[in-house]
Amino acid sequence: MRADAERNRQRIVDAAREAFARHGVEVPMAAIARKAGVGVATLYRRFPTRDELVREIFADQLQACTAALEEALDDPDPWRGFCHVIEKVCALQAAERGFTEAFLNAFPDAAADHSRRRLQGERGFAALVRRAQSAGALRKDFHPSDLTVVLLANSALAATPDPAPASRRLVGYLLDSFRADAAHTPLSPPTGLGLGHLLRTGHHTGRDSNE
Repeated sequence: MRADAERNRQRIVDAAREAFARHGVEVPMAAIARKAGVGVATLYRRFPTRDELVREIFADQLQACTAALEEALDDPDPWRGFCHVIEKVCALQAAERGFTEAFLNAFPDAAADHSRRRLQGERGFAALVRRAQSAGALRKDFHPSDLTVVLLANSALAATPDPAPASRRLVGYLLDSFRADAAHTPLSPPTGLGLGHLLRTGHHTGRDSNE
């Protein structure tokens, strides 16, 4: 790639990263092009669809989620591993307003692979839950679908001026309530919500118009 083309690409990535963090992934593509100082046609040559741009911006965060789960499953302390996953995913979600959509969206040109990886993640988290419960650290009535409830609650903080401290406090409260020795009152039945439910409650549409 020529040096000027690479500079344009980097300007687009930088502009999109800032815009997504502040406003979510529904920022018009034309607005990103203006912020990057390039034409809309240039943006679409580099990233033909919005989903490709979203995937590029959040690639590191998605890899961080995968790494966090792998580290947790390898941790000899199941409770520490469980906490690590909850803390890491919630911190990423609070830091980037578009993270939830990037984390969950089955992109049209990679739907099968993305769905496979999401299913692997859900299975890995379920295994982590079983380990922590078997160790007597996690309350027995915690259900893997409670992760969706956690992320739904945490996502609401993205609209606050400084979501990171509020997210850390929320996660602290939640993790304390998840401890086995805190289970003094039985919970209502689990929701059974899968991670895909977060997409149905969001606003990402994958539009590719110039807007």
